[in-house]
Amino acid sequence: MTTNGILIVDDDKIILDSLCEFLKLEGYTTVGADSYKIALSRLQKQRFSLVITDVNLPDASGFELLNHIKQNYPQTVVIIVTGYGTIESAVEAIKMGAYDYLTKPVIDDELRLTVERALKQQSLISENEKLKSQLVHKYSLENIISQDYKMAKIFDLVEAVADSRSNILMTGASGTGKTMLARAVHYRSGRKEKPFIEVSCGALPETLLESELFGHVKGAFTGAISDKQGKFLAADGGTIFLDEISSASAALQVKLLRVIQDRQFEPVGSNKTITVDTRVIVASNRNMMEEVKQGRFREDLYYRLNVIMINLPSLCERPADIPLLAQQFMKNFCISHNRTKLGIDK
Repeated sequence: MTTNGILIVDDDKIILDSLCEFLKLEGYTTVGADSYKIALSRLQKQRFSLVITDVNLPDASGFELLNHIKQNYPQTVVIIVTGYGTIESAVEAIKMGAYDYLTKPVIDDELRLTVERALKQQSLISENEKLKSQLVHKYSLENIISQDYKMAKIFDLVEAVADSRSNILMTGASGTGKTMLARAVHYRSGRKEKPFIEVSCGALPETLLESELFGHVKGAFTGAISDKQGKFLAADGGTIFLDEISSASAALQVKLLRVIQDRQFEPVGSNKTITVDTRVIVASNRNMMEEVKQGRFREDLYYRLNVIMINLPSLCERPADIPLLAQQFMKNFCISHNRTKLGIDK
């Protein structure tokens, strides 16, 4: 397994040297430090996959080092080493984010197994961070192809409002990129580490949509054989994107109004009130003001949703983007089908 090295921190030189030597013989790259201060210096100069630290250090505690690593080097996994009399503090270290703890005297087989498991955990953390980074790049504004001034104004608006909690109403014809832009808002915001949940209101029957959004408890209706978490709760701390919002029934609109206004709701069949911190973005390909005038959509809900309005122009309103999109589509298809890139005539 490829690692960025293991930092071992212990003020007992005999233990420090023996741990370093044992793990070197196991094929790992090891670096030693006999104090908190030296450990910090090592961490600043080199990236480590794993830190093994004693609880008792001459100038600080292993807990302080653990806390520093969790705050500044979240991809580094920590194992705490403790004496027999301080197992309770080691358990506390687990609660603080340590991967595991070892008791002195450290047994070779136990150390070997714990290090192996910890490095697998670190590998998963790194892979997860890499996937998140790819996701942020995939749904960034830079990947929305346009050179039209109308879209440039929309991009500026997204930059300005991405970090606010304000609800957003997106309008525009089908295919204008409302979902893509909603994702860009989410991944541009401080909520990007939390979930982005998309719900197509028009794709679900009215009887199931309320349960889908707010969840239900066992026995709430025929077929509810267990409790189910709704999409609003799943998006807690993140963003929920409700597409085709104009298809929501009158009864559902009442419940939506409450959750948007108070951030609270009850699952279907339950009296338990759930509070969430969910940013709401909705989209519609209909004229929402016309829906309000016709009595099909609640006016109070419309104004709650329409805090920030983004109207996406159709492609016929920005013809200069057509060659850009055509070239991009061709590039993508050539890559996916392993074909040589061809030109497009005017």
